[in-house]
Amino acid sequence: MNDGADAARTKLHITSGKTSAAWILALGLSVSVGAPGTAGAVTLMDLLRGGPGKVERERQDRGFPGVTQQGNAAAAARDVDPEPLPRVSGPRYYTYKTDATRAVDTSKFSSGLAGVKMSATPDVAKALEAYYNAGGQPIWVSNGDLNERASAVLAFFETVGDSGLNPADYSISAPSQDVTASISSEPQAQVQNAALAQEQNIPPAMMQFELALSAKVLAYVQDTARGRVDPNKLSGYHDFKRKTVNLAPVLKLASMSPDVAAYLRSREPSNPEYQALKAELAKLRNEDKDTGNKPVVPGDLVLKPGENNVEMATVVKAIEHRSSTGLKTDHAATLAGYQQTSEYTPELVDLVKAFQSENGLKADGVIGRATVRAMTGDSNEAKIAKLEVAMEQVRWLPADLGDRFVFINQPAFMAYYHNEGKEDFGMKVVIGSKANQTYFFQDEIQTVEFNPYWGVPQSIIINEMLPKLRNDPSYLDRLGYEVSVNGRPVSSSSVNWYGSTQSVSVRQPPSSDNALGDLKILFPNAHAIYMHDTPAKSFFNRDMRALSHGCIRLVDPRRMAAAVLGTSLDNVNKQIAAGENRAVQVPAKIPVYVAYFTAWPDKDGNVQYFDDVYDRDSYVVKAFDATTKARASSI
Repeated sequence: MNDGADAARTKLHITSGKTSAAWILALGLSVSVGAPGTAGAVTLMDLLRGGPGKVERERQDRGFPGVTQQGNAAAAARDVDPEPLPRVSGPRYYTYKTDATRAVDTSKFSSGLAGVKMSATPDVAKALEAYYNAGGQPIWVSNGDLNERASAVLAFFETVGDSGLNPADYSISAPSQDVTASISSEPQAQVQNAALAQEQNIPPAMMQFELALSAKVLAYVQDTARGRVDPNKLSGYHDFKRKTVNLAPVLKLASMSPDVAAYLRSREPSNPEYQALKAELAKLRNEDKDTGNKPVVPGDLVLKPGENNVEMATVVKAIEHRSSTGLKTDHAATLAGYQQTSEYTPELVDLVKAFQSENGLKADGVIGRATVRAMTGDSNEAKIAKLEVAMEQVRWLPADLGDRFVFINQPAFMAYYHNEGKEDFGMKVVIGSKANQTYFFQDEIQTVEFNPYWGVPQSIIINEMLPKLRNDPSYLDRLGYEVSVNGRPVSSSSVNWYGSTQSVSVRQPPSSDNALGDLKILFPNAHAIYMHDTPAKSFFNRDMRALSHGCIRLVDPRRMAAAVLGTSLDNVNKQIAAGENRAVQVPAKIPVYVAYFTAWPDKDGNVQYFDDVYDRDSYVVKAFDATTKARASSI
């Protein structure tokens, strides 16, 4: 893929999270109209070069004021009303809608189950019909009463909270043992069915229970494989092909299994990431409720190397409590030799730096709010909520992430390269700002492009460049951008920026100032998100790095490019030094997970917790609640 090959292709590589609306605009459909823009609006180049106003000041210093007399004259000559500037809106978050249900066709069921009324989701209903229509015998009821198999399943469902699930989703009341049929007021078909049930010693309530418990078993198996929640119903930023779960053999296997609880337990994910989250959940739930022994560091503490503070002893205790086994091993001498003094010594600075690095913070040794938060952590309740969401989201992903893959965890602001089943390295990233959020999806890396062109998306042209261009049509010419209309190169000053921009393409040629830096790593997707270099290196020094237009900026893109290409760093450097815009195919397709986990295990299996930068976990929790309510009403 080379977005510099032709003007049309530039529209494929959109760095904003507002892609859907940008495509609507590109197709000539309507876009929303917002408040009038101003010449002082923040542009992409402002963001890249250090903040609003800096670029404008530099242009004025060079004799290029942002609003020129020529630009004003050109605008006046167009003799058009100053229409409000159009805006391209990004995806939105939804009110979660649970899966629809339908009536289960029980008319052909045998064993006295014909005519029982119940509803279920289409997949579950289909599996019920397939089993019982084929002459499947009752699994959970024997001799008119619950059997041991049913009791085992009911007991198992009470434990599913250990797997981050809600037992209420699978709750079902067992009929009392002395329940009997009352058939005098029933319609004739139901009278006959009840009579048949009594003949087989199966009370009608037990028949209802038989089908209801089968439906719960099927729902559980489906949930463990793909999750309770359909992520695509959460927001436009979630993009997953929801897994298809083969439910056809489930009831037969459940009826044959000597230990049905063990069979159900075997259906949950077995990958190491999920198992680490599950173990952490069990640990938190079993922890002593008495928090008196937990170190409490003041939230407003600020401590710099060389200073003295009475909280130093608490800081060391908190790091020892919260850090990994590896970190404690590496700094065992410092921890063992600490004498509870208030002095922030060089040895303790090294300890704090290691702790900061382990938690994805800037390792400068300065203890501030972010470092204190990492030391004290979330409450157990908050951590458990993050774990439950994370375990749900693991189920959206493949059961096996692969032997070789790239995993980008947005809340951690990190990207990790895995090879031969283990993490090879990780690096800092910049992700989309809250207004330009990065999507949550998976894809495959295909291409590395050296010395790339940057095709400016319509969303940035309209939302950020248009205010400048209406006041100064030569704005893009001076910055060295290439402009074309319907594929024909033109000067920026010749374009009517008060008209539609759908036929206008803008791209930035390769240069040291290019927004994509020296290279980009492509995994073509509907959102045109990719990994790339950036000239804005200072952003990586920040702890909160949700700052881009939606793409993933890498702190060390050359190392990542060498890894996915299976080549040396020297070879990557030579490709860049050649100065040629060149796309190189990745030898083998590598899965990439542009993920969003506020709880995730590190390479040693220790679960780390992160801020919910986009507030996405709350939408998953709301979906949990909606699902539980819907399932309770369908029983």
